[in-house]
Amino acid sequence: MNKYNVLFLMTDQQRGDCLGINGNPYVETPNLDWIGSQGTVFSNAYTPSPSCVPARAALLTGMDPWNTGILGMGRGQKPMGVGFSNTLPGELAKSGYHTQLVGKGHFYPQRSLNGFHHTLLDESGREEDPGFTSDYKNWFDLNKSGEYGITDHGIDWNSWMARPYHAPEYLHPTNWTVNESINFLKKRDPSKPFFLMTSFARPHSPYDPPAYYFDLYIDKDLPKPFSGDWNSIYGSERKAIEPDAWRGVRSEEEVQRARAGYYGSITHIDHQIGRLLFYLRKTGQLDHTLIIFTSDHGDMLGDHQLWRKTYAYEGSAKVPLLIKLPAAMEQRVKKVDRPVLLQDLMPTILDIIGADIPESVDGLSLRNLLLGDSDFSREYIHGEHSACYSESQEMQYLTDGRFKYIWLPRLNHEQLFDLKHDPEESKDLANEEEFQSELLKWRKRLIQKLEPRNAGLIDGEKLVNQAGKPPLISPKYEERLARSEYKWISEG
Repeated sequence: MNKYNVLFLMTDQQRGDCLGINGNPYVETPNLDWIGSQGTVFSNAYTPSPSCVPARAALLTGMDPWNTGILGMGRGQKPMGVGFSNTLPGELAKSGYHTQLVGKGHFYPQRSLNGFHHTLLDESGREEDPGFTSDYKNWFDLNKSGEYGITDHGIDWNSWMARPYHAPEYLHPTNWTVNESINFLKKRDPSKPFFLMTSFARPHSPYDPPAYYFDLYIDKDLPKPFSGDWNSIYGSERKAIEPDAWRGVRSEEEVQRARAGYYGSITHIDHQIGRLLFYLRKTGQLDHTLIIFTSDHGDMLGDHQLWRKTYAYEGSAKVPLLIKLPAAMEQRVKKVDRPVLLQDLMPTILDIIGADIPESVDGLSLRNLLLGDSDFSREYIHGEHSACYSESQEMQYLTDGRFKYIWLPRLNHEQLFDLKHDPEESKDLANEEEFQSELLKWRKRLIQKLEPRNAGLIDGEKLVNQAGKPPLISPKYEERLARSEYKWISEG
């Protein structure tokens, strides 16, 4: 077994196109670009379910959302829960690793370890366990220099609003997350390799970077939101009235502030990651460390008059993915265009260190792609999300990196996009005569994917309109909880 250290860097709600090395000319990410230049960039990495809890459950277990039992957030879905038979940190712990999570977990119960030896949590505003207060909030309250709280700037956790951080920069959760990650590296068991998951709570809203980072972008000519010929399917053009609206239009000035805050948050994270890399280099651990950077899902940022996440569109569903192998392994491939998923990361890590991959894992190891072996069996990937903010949002999607097929079950509406020629997804081809054979091919693929569920989604060769039907629920969730000794969630 190759006992390489593993540094797993994860942001929350970062779009796949928001890295310099991914071709974004606006956002500054020098440290992440360096990781990508020394490793492999995955240009078509996707989340299997574009919101926090289902994406993290898939990443943690290597399983598809249907098998974790979590198909999204809202409308009949449950929190993370317990009782997973195998998790990435749990398997690494069995292999002799010292495992630590710092930052956002979004577990429930919130103090669940899910295979980690220890967690230090920044749970934003979530206080779901009786008596729970996050480690970050406790630290913030002990170290603040005035009578203010963690969000006294007045911007909520899912808002399109943006402004500079209201407190001194050293109190920002991004700084805290790296401070505590370095503290772990200083105090870890030196006789064991480490698995450190540094999990940032940003650039997820509030878009509140320190003033320096906000100011980097506020006066730049940032890209305007994409707009398609199909935007009206979610309702005619309307103003985003609510401060946490999931759809609607805001003024150019407000969108500019949102994007300045979002980009500023990403650059702030990048600079803090630089501190972590510097510490590993200074202590001689960098070359012996496998480094992975990704996010749980993206952010629409006003594209197609949509905000936040849960959608199948590129802004929401595509994520950044960089993998840098330890120096002892030859990094043969600089860029991979094959579509990959978050649940592929657990088997990839286990494969690289030489540990067994549990039978429960649905994801595929990316090791061969990193080393230049073209033996990779998947042609396309599948993702989904339950109804959340609105019935119209429930979706199923497939993509091979060239075409993307989307089915909105509660609208009984199909979409087809040519990502090669239309990466902004501005032209829906589903009703174009010349693309009917392509549409049929993808519809059949989705029917084949959904058929084993026997969940009323298909009838022979047809997709079944889900309007007015109960929320789609996976039976795997209750099956998992039934195996667990912890019964509080199911009884509640």
